[in-house]
Formats: sequence, structure tokens, C-alpha cells
Amino acid sequence: MPSSAPRSAARPDRFGGLDGLRAIAVGLVLAYHLFPGLLPGGFLGVDVFFVISGFLITSLLLRELELSGGIRLGDFWRRRARRLLPALALVLLVSTALALLTGGDLLVGIGGQLAGAALFVSNWVFIVNGSDYFARDTPELLRNTWSLALEEQFYIVLPLLLLVLAHIRKRTLRILPLLVLGTGSAFLMVALSLAGVEPTRIYFGSDTHTFGLLLGAAAATALHRPATAPTPPPGRVLQLVYAAVALAGLVVLGWLAIRLPEGSPESFRGGFQLATVASLAVIWAVTRSGARVGRALDAQPLRWLGERSYGIYLWHWPLLLLIGAAGRGLRGAPVEPWIIGLITLVVTLVLAAASYRYIEQPVRTLGLRASIRLLLTPARHTPRRRTVAAIVGALLLVTVPATAYAVASAPRSSSAEEAISRGQEALERQEAAEGAEGAATDADIPDAERDAPGDGSAHGAETDADAETVVAPEGTDITAVGDSVMLASLPELTEVFPGISVDAAVSRGMGAGADLYADLAAQGELRNVLVVGLGTNGPVQVEDLETIRQIAGTRPVVLVNAHGERDWIPGVNQLLAEFAASHRGIVVADWSGSVAGVPDALAGDGIHPNPSGGLIYAESVRRALDELQQPGEALGFALPRR
Repeated sequence: MPSSAPRSAARPDRFGGLDGLRAIAVGLVLAYHLFPGLLPGGFLGVDVFFVISGFLITSLLLRELELSGGIRLGDFWRRRARRLLPALALVLLVSTALALLTGGDLLVGIGGQLAGAALFVSNWVFIVNGSDYFARDTPELLRNTWSLALEEQFYIVLPLLLLVLAHIRKRTLRILPLLVLGTGSAFLMVALSLAGVEPTRIYFGSDTHTFGLLLGAAAATALHRPATAPTPPPGRVLQLVYAAVALAGLVVLGWLAIRLPEGSPESFRGGFQLATVASLAVIWAVTRSGARVGRALDAQPLRWLGERSYGIYLWHWPLLLLIGAAGRGLRGAPVEPWIIGLITLVVTLVLAAASYRYIEQPVRTLGLRASIRLLLTPARHTPRRRTVAAIVGALLLVTVPATAYAVASAPRSSSAEEAISRGQEALERQEAAEGAEGAATDADIPDAERDAPGDGSAHGAETDADAETVVAPEGTDITAVGDSVMLASLPELTEVFPGISVDAAVSRGMGAGADLYADLAAQGELRNVLVVGLGTNGPVQVEDLETIRQIAGTRPVVLVNAHGERDWIPGVNQLLAEFAASHRGIVVADWSGSVAGVPDALAGDGIHPNPSGGLIYAESVRRALDELQQPGEALGFALPRR
């Protein structure tokens, strides 16, 4: 998360370039969250913040050690609380209160989220709850507080560790423990990834994701010089070296932000580590005394953004979810993601600027106790402070009881989870029924009839004459493979198509579906018609579609398109339409067009169907099957499209 450290540095003159680097880091995070697909690796901005925080806080503590011979732990932690808590409390209360107005989904688990954020253990709360950082279905309202928790845990340990290291006279030996701990954390991330541990556990873990903070602290320890040490101005060559190193580090960060896939093995097995090294290089270059590249990086508006990066980071995520939910509620149809992102960006900057000016800075100046007294006795202060105190007091009067009510009334599961659970129960009933009847049914079916789809009759017509005798398929003719959207629609699919065989699962993509169809074909379990409902969880490759087409043989295929506010879905739907248009016997079931704008058809995530939406899903498949009976499609794969 953005560094919450004071701008004062380890030397009388402030470090140059760090506000600008904070601005770049928060820009990466904003692009990643607000404009999906623009910077797939923008999540690395958090790691840039980790390095900045480790470097800056350690420099501050080393300066205190140098001047006073010790660290006043109470004062240090009090300063941390003064800096962090006011803005955090405001975001938690306002976001939770606003979530009451947008429906129940954003309040699922809100009590645990608030407790985790307040106690700075959010990352472990999300790990225990099985949250998925990289999933966009029913995301937690306060998910972004995980990084704040990780930093605060580090701030508890760091001063204690520095007090121990201060007794070591030799600089290299003082640095060594920080290097060992940081390197160990980085290697643990790699090791757990190689062992197949869940990506979110690795990403959220304090043990696996603290290396940026620790290595930033090691860099500060290595570079720290006494305040009285002479610092001659760097010459032209050295200025060029600083500029080249800073530019190289920023280029590496930009390349990673563009190229690194979220939650990928590459990110855990070198991506985060390389981003940390690049950040260290930039920090080294821009914080050197007299470095012009540091002054350049602090130019406006980067410095303005950097100073407010803490508030920007805190506000942007809950606002994105709240504005997205409000947009779906008002229009009843998906709003373009970039519109949601743009509105969120503007509101985030406004609220972060207001928080910085009227909450964060006054509390840093007056202190927590004096700020509380100001709320209780505003008449003793200036008119401006009285106005701010009145506004803050009114906010507290509204948001505190609203937050308490939100915690008390929060649903146990989201509407999307309920929709999927309903489908999962139907799937279990179907599997139980098939298990009870399957053996007897298989024994009664002659081999010739079981192999019928490949003989060119009925659903696999090869001639114009045969096409005229095609019979519309029934449920017992259909093998359907899909993702959680098909799973949520399963009760309605079985109602419209009795006897249909459905294999649907959460987070399944087209590649996994192709493998599953191959297994079914090898076992001789494919029926006469294939229905493919895979496209919600990521981009689709034409190679996977071609694999399914080849597995189908002469069987007709229905491709159900995707619906939702995900950046890849328009491309998925276009590819499905083009593929169907290029092959006879393949049609698209327009689920997206059928459900768009229909009130109450979808769960709160705008993706998974409610019962009425499930019926729309089944009917879109029915219309596609009817289309397969048209003369042009009923000819099947025996004849080319053109």
C-alpha cells in the first residue's frame, strides 16, 4: 500500500523523488483496478510502496538512533497511529455505511473485514476466509486493507529489530539479518508457488510478501550516513549515472506492469522479486544528495499525488465496488467498465484530497487527543476548524450507527454464492440420479445406438436429403460443459431439457472444457449435441474451440456467449460469433443479449443468474438448438460454410 511515512527523511533535507515514485506506484494500482486490462501487472505498485515504506521508516528510525541513542517505541507507534488511523477510520465508516444503500452483497463478512482492518490483520483474515485476491466475483469491500495490515505488522517488529542491530558496530553485519530475512521471504514465495499453494495465500502472507519492506530497510541501513558527514554535490557523470539507474528501474517496472499476468506463476517466481529490485534501484538513484533526477521525479502533479497516495489507495477500492453496484442498480444493465473506472477515479481524488487537508494533516498537527477535544469543544477554535469539526461530527453521527447496523444485518453469503449453491445442489442431485440408473441404462443400450452420432444420421446429417429429417434434440441428446454461470442455471436447464447431462464448475475456462470433452469422448460418453458454456473466466483461444469442434465430430455444437463487466468478455463473444459463422453446425446461444437489461435476472455481481435469469439462459440454448435445425446449419460439418 502507499507509504504512510512522514515526508521527513533521515537527513535534514527531505529525500527527493519519493513522492513522485509514490505517485507512479499508486497510478499502477489505479490502472490495474479501475481500468482492467490496461496494465495487467499494475498490482506491482503495492510492492513499490512496500520498498518505499521499508526504506523511509528505517531511515527515520536510524536518524532517531543517531541523535538520541535509542528509539522511543511508544512515540514511534503513536506517530504511526496518528498518521494511519484517522483516514482509515473515515474510509471504513463511510464505505460500510454507503454499502447499506447498494444491497447486501458488499456487506458479506463485513464484521470480520472491519475487525481485520482495525487490528491490522486483514491479510490473515482473508487467507482464513479463503478469499481470492485475483477474483472479481463478489469481492470484499475492504480487500485493499490487506497491505496496510502487512505494513503495520512490519512496523511493530522493525524498531525492535533495529534496537538489537544497533549494538552491532560493523555496518555489513547490521545489514546481514535484514538481507537474510528479506531474501528468505522472497524465496519462500517462490517455494510455495512451486509447491502449488493457492496464489492468494502467497500474495497475502506476511511471511511470503514482506521482502520488499525488509530489503527496503536493508537498503536504508546500507546507505545511511551520519547527519554531520560531508556530502559533496555530485558531478555531471554521477548525475548521469543516477538518471540512467532511475530510468532503467522505471522501465523495468513499466515492462512488468504491461507484461506480467495477475496471479501467474511468473509473478511469484521472479516478477515480484524483480519489481522489488527495480524499486530499490530507483530509490537509490533519486534519494542521493543533490540528485537532479529526484527533483525531476517530484515535479507537480506527481508530488501532489504522492503526498495524497495513502488516501487515494484507501478510497479507490471501496468506491470502485460501491459505484459499480450503484451503476448496476440504477440502469439494470452492465455499465461500461471504463465509465465506472473514470467516475471512481474522480471521486477518489476529491475525497483523498479532502481527507488529506481536513483530516490527516490537522491530526498530524494537533495530535489524536487534541483532535478529539476539537470535536467535543469546537467553540474554542477558529471558524475553519469549527466547520471541519461540525462536518466530521455529522459524519460520525450518521456512519457509526449505520456501520453497526450493517454488521448486525450483513448476509452470510452473496447472491452470486447463493445462485451457485443452488446450482451445485441441483448438480449433486443429477449425479446421484445418474449413478443410481447409469449401470442399468448402459446395459440396455445397444452399441450401435450408442455410437449413432458418428454415422451421419439425425443430428449429424451429411446430405441435403438427411437434413430434412433432422429432429430437434431433447435433454437426453445433450452433453453440456460449463462454468459457474451454467452451474447457477442448472435447475432451469434440467427443467427445460429433462435428462440433460451437465458438467459445470466454478472458475472453469475453455481450455479445461476442451480437456473435459476429450475425456468424455474417450469414455464414449458424448451425446448427440454439445453445449459449451465457457467464456466468463478469461480470454478464449481459437485453438481450444477448434479442439472441441474436432472432438464433436459430426455432432452439432452450441456455444453460449458470456455476460458480465469483465474486460475480456467482448473479445470472447466476438470470437465465438466469428467461429460459429465460419463453421456449419456451430451456433451461438446469445445469453448475453438475452439477459442484458432484464431486472432481477442476475445476482449482485451482474454475472450469475437468479432463477429468472437461469430460465433466460436455458431459453437462449433452446433458441440456438432451433437454429441448428435450419437448413444451413443442419447440413453439419459435412459441407463447408461457403
